[in-house]
Amino acid sequence: MDVTNVDEEVQKVLDRLSGKQSKTWATKKVKQLTCNLVLAAADKASCQLNDKQAAAAAAGQHLVHKCNYKPVQPEWHVPWHMVQVISSHLGWVRSLAIEPDNKWFTLGSVNCMIKIWDLASGTLKLTLTSHISPVHRLAVSACHPYLFSCGEDKQVKYWDLETNKVVRQYHGHLSGVYTLALHPVLDLLVTGSRDSVVRVWDICTKQQIHVLASHKSTISSVQCQEADPQVILASMNSTVRLWDLTAGKSMTTLTHHKKSVHTLALHPTQFGFASASSDNVKQWWCPKGEFVQNFDQGNSSIINSLVVNSNGIVFSGADNSGKTKLVEFLEMSNPGAFIGKLENMVNAWNDSPKKGYGAHRDSDAEYDPDFDSDLD
Repeated sequence: MDVTNVDEEVQKVLDRLSGKQSKTWATKKVKQLTCNLVLAAADKASCQLNDKQAAAAAAGQHLVHKCNYKPVQPEWHVPWHMVQVISSHLGWVRSLAIEPDNKWFTLGSVNCMIKIWDLASGTLKLTLTSHISPVHRLAVSACHPYLFSCGEDKQVKYWDLETNKVVRQYHGHLSGVYTLALHPVLDLLVTGSRDSVVRVWDICTKQQIHVLASHKSTISSVQCQEADPQVILASMNSTVRLWDLTAGKSMTTLTHHKKSVHTLALHPTQFGFASASSDNVKQWWCPKGEFVQNFDQGNSSIINSLVVNSNGIVFSGADNSGKTKLVEFLEMSNPGAFIGKLENMVNAWNDSPKKGYGAHRDSDAEYDPDFDSDLD
């Protein structure tokens, strides 16, 4: 039916409106007329769209115009220099943590010792001995003078730095504890172990709040943040999981990596994180774990450490002769690289985005991008 004949059809219906039977017939006729009008309008719109597509194809154009991608030009960075090398541990340095006020930092080694160093002078201040196996991870509380450590002896220790003694121990893991993290707001401690289980502890009561047991391999890294997902886990089975801490359930499982994921790093200002394995470093956005991009490492070495500073510089350390690389978090440029003696095991930034620290198998090295100005 042609749309132009609508007035004639409506007039015919109105002329037949006489009596109850005529009203019933008119109602049916109006419904049929409405349906025919809708179909006619749809056919007309479809014909017009086909004509536009044909014209665009003939002209070699597309209906949807995409803007050309313009890569962001990376900013120039001051060359990096080594400031100081500290050699005191008798074994591999596996963990490094910096005190929030930038007064001291602490190192954990495979010789079962935890050493605390003055950040300004690089002198040894204290040695803590309580672990009976290599120390894998350290964390310094930002709210209290507390230090947390974990190691292959299945122990998680809570140190009071005013008395330099172990105040509490958290028991529950069935194998070596490889990683731990403190919640930035709540008094919670999250630990990951070789038994493929992540445990959430109440720091004060030592009570176990959650047992996150969905991973099928060793937990290599854990990170905590204020907003959901509050817990992000990396595993040796090539997966990264985002957890809802309130419900104790997994929100998302990221399976983009092809090899074991060794470390994670949260961006201090943006709502995102990075994950690293021997295939590459990947960038993600929270809360859904949306994949952003890959950082090309240029080799297939195992990345043992990964940190991001407030300027968006990713500080990564690998096991290929201690090589340490820095790349932009958003620009994929490469501001610099360091070559150490042996495998780079762990890195860290302090609150100043200009200072990075890297620990190797035989020493701890401090790097500074603006060497001359910081010495004045």
